[in-house]
Amino acid sequence: MDTTEVLVVGAGPTGLTLACVLRLHGVAVRVVDRAPGPATTSRANFLHARGSEVLHRLGALGTLPEESLRAMRITTYLGDRPVMTLRFGDPGGRTAAPPMVVSQAKVEAALRDRLADLGGAPEWNTALVDVDQDADGVTVSLADGQVVRAGWVIGCDGTGSTTRKLAGVGFPGVKLSERFLLADLRLDWDLDRSGTSGWIHPAGMLGAMPMPDQVSGRDDLWRLIAYDPGAGDHDKPGEQEILHRLRRILPERTGRHVRIGEAEWVSQFTIHRRLAERYRSGRVFLAGDAAHAHAPFGGQGMLTGVGDAENLAWKLALVVRGRADAALLDTYEAERRPLATEVLRGTANVTKINIASSSVGRFLRDHVLVRLFNLAIVQRWTTYTTSQLWVSYRKGPLGDGGRGARPRPGDRVSDRAVVRADGSASGLHAELGGRWALVVPQVGADELETVARQRLGEHLGVLRHDEEQTMLVRPDAHLAWRGSDPAGLERWLDGTLRRGQVSR
Repeated sequence: MDTTEVLVVGAGPTGLTLACVLRLHGVAVRVVDRAPGPATTSRANFLHARGSEVLHRLGALGTLPEESLRAMRITTYLGDRPVMTLRFGDPGGRTAAPPMVVSQAKVEAALRDRLADLGGAPEWNTALVDVDQDADGVTVSLADGQVVRAGWVIGCDGTGSTTRKLAGVGFPGVKLSERFLLADLRLDWDLDRSGTSGWIHPAGMLGAMPMPDQVSGRDDLWRLIAYDPGAGDHDKPGEQEILHRLRRILPERTGRHVRIGEAEWVSQFTIHRRLAERYRSGRVFLAGDAAHAHAPFGGQGMLTGVGDAENLAWKLALVVRGRADAALLDTYEAERRPLATEVLRGTANVTKINIASSSVGRFLRDHVLVRLFNLAIVQRWTTYTTSQLWVSYRKGPLGDGGRGARPRPGDRVSDRAVVRADGSASGLHAELGGRWALVVPQVGADELETVARQRLGEHLGVLRHDEEQTMLVRPDAHLAWRGSDPAGLERWLDGTLRRGQVSR
């Protein structure tokens, strides 16, 4: 029987991020996926600043910023008249990269390359068949006949997650009957490629986003999304039928003359809105779409899954290496499930706006919300909200409830210049990913370093910065603790590593 410390099911962005973080912490991990090989196309094509940060910390960002587009403007038309322009800027916070239009397939490729650097690779054509867990581990049966003994199993295998079903975790929610058509098409028309465009139309919304194309170098590739009202599971069109509908929908809803070339990819989807009843069942965890499913509007799916992965991985690494008790793992759900609830609520509201069918709903969308979203303050709020840079765990079991100066324990710590122990310059986020960071004043803090090193071991970097107090920063760039009292740091570490709960 083969053995591994952690088995990750699913080689999408969530599973690959998990595997990379675990390898950075020195944990043995295998990644299996039932697909025959890597995806070359994907529905997700937007990476917000928070996602870029995670990839940067893992060393996986690479050339993605250069391969992406900066289409940071959404222009909404009512007929042929522009009625709203929403500008997405850099949300600030010293992020690794501003929002990017980039295919999920490219993100996955970058993560696979990084995993290869760390000594791992996905195992394709390897479906999960059964899990049988006991107090010491999980016995996993795979479709190719392999039996694997793993300490922990993490299901990152999408909304239809086999892992979730085998673990007996419910996935309540709804599946809407409304369908959306998707296509990457070569289009010849007079639409500006410096931003995304959307059309409000009685027959349904239509969106067009410019797509990067490094292969051909052409600038005529567009991602189209069109609401196809009244269609459901009973009517599943093939590729040619989808193209036929889009050829009708494009001029009808835009009022523009457009010449449609070849299709690079076509698809369809109906919206699921679901949330797993729990994220953990013994030694089995869920992350990404296996734990939450929602509308794609706002580009929150890949972003939320990657955040799940980073949060769980560093905690699991501490448990696997014997530096924390299993109680720490319960903080994963406590910190991440409330965020998924917020994302589901937000994307549900955006969906209602996009598919408003009543006269009152259309009036509010076309005349009230359009004016509201033209306000600069609302646009800044939208940029920051969708970036997920606001995410904080201060009210969770490892936070302090929100007292004191910012950043508070549980808050994200923005990137900043630091000095390594050898005197070389670096950035805080570049020192994280596989390590904790103890950011100390220019002098002193030796006792604090001793305490942190005793509890966290070799996966701790000591960095110097002009701070009044020492900060202990988690591998996911959230503030763990701040102060100058070694006994206070000891109490925080003891509560976190042994009980998964700090005293307040």
